[in-house]
Amino acid sequence: MIKLVNDINEANCITHAGNMHADDVFSTAFLELYQKNIYVFRTPQIPSTYEEKENVFIYDIGLGKYDHHQTNARIRDDGIIYCSFGLLWESYGKDFLEKENYSNVEDLYQAFIKDLVEAIDADDNGQFPKIDAPYKVKTLSDIIKLYNPKYGCTEDINDQFLKAVEFAKTIIIEELYSLSGRIIAKKHVLELLPQVKDHVLVLEEHMPYLEAVLEYDLKNKIYYAIFPSNRGGYMVKALQKTLTDHTLRKPFPKEWCGLDEKDLERMTGIKDITFCHNGQFLCATRTKEAAYLLATLASSYCQE
Repeated sequence: MIKLVNDINEANCITHAGNMHADDVFSTAFLELYQKNIYVFRTPQIPSTYEEKENVFIYDIGLGKYDHHQTNARIRDDGIIYCSFGLLWESYGKDFLEKENYSNVEDLYQAFIKDLVEAIDADDNGQFPKIDAPYKVKTLSDIIKLYNPKYGCTEDINDQFLKAVEFAKTIIIEELYSLSGRIIAKKHVLELLPQVKDHVLVLEEHMPYLEAVLEYDLKNKIYYAIFPSNRGGYMVKALQKTLTDHTLRKPFPKEWCGLDEKDLERMTGIKDITFCHNGQFLCATRTKEAAYLLATLASSYCQE
């Protein structure tokens, strides 16, 4: 439960007022998840008469332990400056995960930093990446800014802040569930890698597999992954070269793309193929047998 209060002495969480950003919003969302009941005071500045109390979090303001606007703000080894979200997660993330009964706490703690925390920290500190795209790429920080009152509207900024915090809580929870599943799945995939034949990884259930394959298959010997589709049937996915290089190792033949089922069967000689994506990275079949035949055939079409 979160409640905004008008008296700083009633608060156990204190942050800045005015326009909200991903840092103060995600910090507040994390503190609500961690503390369960928080009373938040938003202020332009910490009053000089305020005496800090034990068990009161002051963040993204005040130049204290959980602020990052001071000249000696902490910097990670990779050059990313901490913001309040990162500082709070560093202090309380493991304790939170243990209290919530997550498994693989150390792995999950570190994965959450790399997958979410550092991006918010970097963006809030003006460490923007170069993005070469002909369209606008919106970050989580951009999304949070949408909650600020808009020109011509009569929105209350505190009401909007609460809405943004609720959204951020959902992101944190879903991110942790996703990462936890990926960590468990990675162990399963690593057990399967030595069994791979014909450059095809076969999964008996739909699970996150890509990160494990790209991290450990350094010689790019696995071209395709087969797994049950949540739409029914099976998917055959062409793998990219690395986590950062999205070039396909073995794209599906261009002449298969966009054909209907009958033409796909005629072209390949394989029954039960239902779809080949125009991007040459995905095919669908009705059976696992058809999926495996398709993958091995596609491998023979493609040159090294």
